[in-house]
Amino acid sequence: MNTEMQSSLDPEIAQRLKRDQAGLVAAIIQEDSTSQVLMVGYMNDEALRRTLTEGRVTFWSRSRQEYWRKGDTSGHAQYVKSVSIDCDGDALLIRVDQVGAACHTGKHSCFDEGGFLPAVIGQRPNK
Repeated sequence: MNTEMQSSLDPEIAQRLKRDQAGLVAAIIQEDSTSQVLMVGYMNDEALRRTLTEGRVTFWSRSRQEYWRKGDTSGHAQYVKSVSIDCDGDALLIRVDQVGAACHTGKHSCFDEGGFLPAVIGQRPNK
């Protein structure tokens, strides 16, 4: 990935981002109408700029080393409803109108097939 490429991402937004060593920020994709978490992807500054200005979610593919927009080949598009940045600047929450499956397996959510991991269920102490 060419991290030297000048992005036209708003400098105030760019300054708030805390990127990993590859220059990426995690993007959690959530269905706007149901609040279901659909998937996690990664964005660099240019992918975020495209997402903020085009109304469709664009990611940086770590495996293919290229930009990709969900739905360009599958038709399963993600239309942006809102974009939030967390308090540390190291994650984005993108609420979308999801058309079709969000997961490459054909499931609506990438978390539909994985199943739950065994975990002790915590309880808040009585006051």
